[in-house]
Amino acid sequence: KKMEQPQQCLSRIQSFYPEFSETEKKIADYILQFPEKMTHQSITQVADDIGVATSTIFRFCQRLGFKGYQVMKIVLASEIASPIREMVQEKIQEHDNERDVTEKIFNTSIRTFKDTIQMMDFSSIKKAVNVLLSANRVEFYGTGSSGIVALDAHHKFIGSGINTVAYTEPFLQVRAASQLSENDVAVIISDSGANTETMNVLEAAKEAGAKTIVITNLTRSPLNKKADIILRTVSSSIETRSDDVYSRIVQLSLIDALYTNVVKAQKGKNKNPIKKLFE
Repeated sequence: KKMEQPQQCLSRIQSFYPEFSETEKKIADYILQFPEKMTHQSITQVADDIGVATSTIFRFCQRLGFKGYQVMKIVLASEIASPIREMVQEKIQEHDNERDVTEKIFNTSIRTFKDTIQMMDFSSIKKAVNVLLSANRVEFYGTGSSGIVALDAHHKFIGSGINTVAYTEPFLQVRAASQLSENDVAVIISDSGANTETMNVLEAAKEAGAKTIVITNLTRSPLNKKADIILRTVSSSIETRSDDVYSRIVQLSLIDALYTNVVKAQKGKNKNPIKKLFE
């Protein structure tokens, strides 16, 4: 299947930023700081300005999902000419009033939703729905802000008739995951997908024979190499945060989408499943 070219550049840079190498961050910083200038430069001029090889710039473009530099430049030019441009990287300043703060938070949420939809692998959504439908038991795991998403998922899926539970305490998570069977599913929610505790839960679930679904922000995560299904959401900014409010909102909506798809697919198993969603 032919991959579609991304329709955003700046926002993709922001979402990938925590995963970049130091060299990639230098390129990212340059594009974020001088997007208008870059649209009039050749790949050689940009490489000279930053102090890297042209091949490094080319690989960076591919890292973002573009075929090459020219394609990325076209998308960048379109993006900075769009009203959406003002929504990118809206940092809250000391002099901002209540309206400024509220608008920036809402706009950042909107941007995060749009970016996640664009980067979403819908074939993985379909796989996740099928796995959930055939599960005897589904357990949701998350700590910190991800624990809130896990609890929300448990509360929603109770309405689907599927046997579910949520665990937010690391020690209990590993113990619970080790008791799963091959007919069960472990849904692991993690912003970074990089901490040892979360890896322990995944490994315990895999060893028990359960199917594993991971919801995370990062593509370069140890979890992604071992999980059966990866559902990726987008981070809100280039700043690494322990409590990414925006990604949590998107993850909550992703859970809503999974739940709605599951109940929709159940059809005759529940009486009026779609009606139940909106009661």
